Amino acid sequence: MRLRLTPRDTSFFDLLAASAAHLVTGANLLAELLGADRPARKALAKQLAEAEHLADEATHSIMRRLNQTFVTPFDRDDIYGLASALDDCMDFMEEAADLIVLYKLEALPARVSDQVQVLQRAAELTADAMPRLRSMDSLSEYWVEVNRLENQADKSHRKLLAQMFDEITDPILLMKLKEVVEKLEDAADAFEKVANMVETIALKES
Repeated sequence: MRLRLTPRDTSFFDLLAASAAHLVTGANLLAELLGADRPARKALAKQLAEAEHLADEATHSIMRRLNQTFVTPFDRDDIYGLASALDDCMDFMEEAADLIVLYKLEALPARVSDQVQVLQRAAELTADAMPRLRSMDSLSEYWVEVNRLENQADKSHRKLLAQMFDEITDPILLMKLKEVVEKLEDAADAFEKVANMVETIALKES
C-alpha cells in the first residue's frame, strides 16, 4: 500500500455507497414490476423513476465534491468513471421499466425474469462492495462474481432472443420486447463495467 502524506477526503466512500444502494432499490422495483398487472406497473415505474432521480442526485453530489476537493482518496478520473458507471446501471434499469409501461406490454417471456434476477444480485454485490473501497480488502470475490453473472446474463439474453424470434409472430410486439431485453442486457453490461473499474482501482492502490 502506498504511503500517503496528505489528508484525503473520505466522504467519497459514503457517496459511492449511497449511489450503489439506490441500485438495489431500482433492481427490486424492476423485479416487482415484472410480476404486476398493467395498472400496478405504472405506479412501480413511477417509483423507479423517483429512485433514478435520487441516484442522479447522488452522482451529482460526487461530481460536485470532486470539483471542491484537491486530494482525493484515489485517482480523480477513477472516481468520476465509477460514479458515472453506477449511474448507467440505474439508467438502463429505469429505461427498461419505462418501456414496459409505455409499450403497454402484457405478459413478458419467462427469461426476462432471469435477466432481472441477475441484475438484483449484481446490485446487491455492488452495494456491498462500495463501502469496502475504503480498505480495498476482499474485493476480488466481488468482481469475479459480477463477471460470472454477466456471462450468465449474456447466455440468457441469447436464448431469450432466439425464443422470441421463434415464437413471436407479431413484428411490432417483437420489436418492443427486443428493445426491453436489450436495455436489461445493457444494465448487466453496466454492472460488469463497475466491477471491472473496481478491479482496476484495487490493482492501482495495492
